[in-house]
Amino acid sequence: MDDVLAISAIQHYAYCPRQFALIHVEQTWADNRFTAEGEILHQRVDAGEPEQRGAVRFERAVQLRSKRFGLVGKMDLLEVERTDGDLIYRPVEYKRGKPKVHNWDRVQVCAQALCLEEMRNVQISEAAIWYWETRRREIIQLDATLRNDTEQVIQAARQLIQSGHTPEPTSETKRCKACSLMDVCEPDVFRRDRSSAYIRMMFEP
Repeated sequence: MDDVLAISAIQHYAYCPRQFALIHVEQTWADNRFTAEGEILHQRVDAGEPEQRGAVRFERAVQLRSKRFGLVGKMDLLEVERTDGDLIYRPVEYKRGKPKVHNWDRVQVCAQALCLEEMRNVQISEAAIWYWETRRREIIQLDATLRNDTEQVIQAARQLIQSGHTPEPTSETKRCKACSLMDVCEPDVFRRDRSSAYIRMMFEP
């Protein structure tokens, strides 16, 4: 498949299609404190060597690829646990923030699992996300609903790239405050312009 997507882009689209388009269509990027802290966290995780602790092997910075879904990327940590002769594979993603109500982070780790299942011909039932801000691990069940949501995000993200269109800002303004592209996106300016145009349309004869 020619139109290969980065797995990290899946999270960008789930969070905000406009953010995704600015990064992956318009090739725009900017750092802020949140992205810088996230980069440092991932560097620390990726720098570790593979190790064995009891029945669990820890593989770091695992390269991923899926021909079926057209994805490439890297997994922060893969736990391979031997239980009664069977191997249990558990992808682990590290995030600087805290657990989310929405599925933004979950679809990313699910996409990682989809790649790993294809690469190693295994079935993966759960993954985990470790959040730096709360210092806790969230266990993610890779059920049919999450898998379906993830596949829909992958398809929608690819369609957006093919269209070359940058969507309007999200209506959920709280997301904009944490986005490193806020100054480039200018969501408030865009919303004011749309409001003015709507008012003119309502009162034009």
